[in-house]
Amino acid sequence: MRRGPRPLHLHLTLAMLRSDASPDRSKPWNGDWPSWSREAVLQALQSAPSHDFAAFATRPDLALLINGIAAYRRHPWCRDLADPPTIWSEGGARLLDYGTAPDGIPVIFVPSLVNRAYVLDLRQGGSMMRWLAANGVRPFLLDWGWPGPLERAFTMTDYLAGRLERALEACLRAAGCRPVLAGYCMGGTMAVAAAQRRPDLVSGLALLAAPWDFHAPDKARARSAATILPMIEPVMAASRTMPVDVLQALFALLDPWPVANKYRRFATMDQSSAAAIQFVALEDWLNDGVPLAENVARACLRDWYGDNAPAQGNWVIAGLPVDPRQIRCPTFVAVPRRDRIVPPRSSLPLAALIEGAVLHQPDAGHIGMAAGTRAPALLWEPLLKWLRQRAGA
Repeated sequence: MRRGPRPLHLHLTLAMLRSDASPDRSKPWNGDWPSWSREAVLQALQSAPSHDFAAFATRPDLALLINGIAAYRRHPWCRDLADPPTIWSEGGARLLDYGTAPDGIPVIFVPSLVNRAYVLDLRQGGSMMRWLAANGVRPFLLDWGWPGPLERAFTMTDYLAGRLERALEACLRAAGCRPVLAGYCMGGTMAVAAAQRRPDLVSGLALLAAPWDFHAPDKARARSAATILPMIEPVMAASRTMPVDVLQALFALLDPWPVANKYRRFATMDQSSAAAIQFVALEDWLNDGVPLAENVARACLRDWYGDNAPAQGNWVIAGLPVDPRQIRCPTFVAVPRRDRIVPPRSSLPLAALIEGAVLHQPDAGHIGMAAGTRAPALLWEPLLKWLRQRAGA
């Protein structure tokens, strides 16, 4: 019943192209990130022979990939956590209250717009929200929801100066004091703007793998993402969004090999093991994406990846340039050292730009830091320590 990995045809095609490549042709295809070249993909696509997907059965590496995908699709595990109470909603967005102690340290978590919020509440025994709630924190989770007719016309200003600020106001009313604003991935970039705009609503700021310098470490690679915008305009015109499979294809073309490699590894796992269950939980989340409103998609590709507007001081929300140097609240910046989604050099500038920011650099990847099996030691405990120190200051 599962659909992943999405888009399946692209992942299978890339796997066959890599398998068919001659040694000479495969040199730029070695998967050493970030040396990945968009030109290498185009060259290989033009020169590759025609393919018959039945040929997977005769090639050990490709057969192993198919076995991994089939094992994932038939795996019996499914997420069964019940949502906590909703204290505020607007359109498709809602604010979930995980607090079990009303006097706990209030923290509102803001995820990316393109992934489901429940990565921070992934599974029993692997939920950052529930772990923090059991340790004296009152976590709130902003679930952006699926963009309906109203949200499909939104700009980044509508999300930030509208939805996010009203969610912060609801959190303030519920907790009785200003919360810490914690942003994960794209949500962290958005949290920077919100903290600068509304210091009256925020007592502290936690930025978790938040991109800021979109041209670091590879300016050409970032700009190559912006070049696809004209090609996807017809697709966005149909639904007023960048569809999930288009988003997934973009991520896959920027870093094409990890998906096939991890499914090959999954094929060899004990399917009843904790590692296999963790794999399925994360893949279910990764394949359960959310489309991005067309105006926001254009701004991300053109302004962020193309022009590097945040790092250049040219990102404007509701007429106000976003400048991290204006933030005065206590700040925690987590930059995972092995992040392939947000390169460390992209998020590190925030620690330097925000006065007094505490920098935490776990030996982890982008998702593993927040939701992996080692996440408690890598992020949850250090974040909790900082929250308690800030609360006692």
